[in-house]
Amino acid sequence: MSIGFWQILVVLLIILIVFGSSRIKSIGSDLGKALKGFKKEIKDEDDPNRDS
Repeated sequence: MSIGFWQILVVLLIILIVFGSSRIKSIGSDLGKALKGFKKEIKDEDDPNRDS
């Protein structure tokens, strides 16, 4: 038993109704910034020329 296209579509529609499009956009933006910062820190940690 797997999740089909229609089940995913219904879940996304419910999320859109509950949170609203502007709230979802801000959540996505915040998540993107957090991931970008995380990747930057991982990259800086691996840099052997870093003074720390």
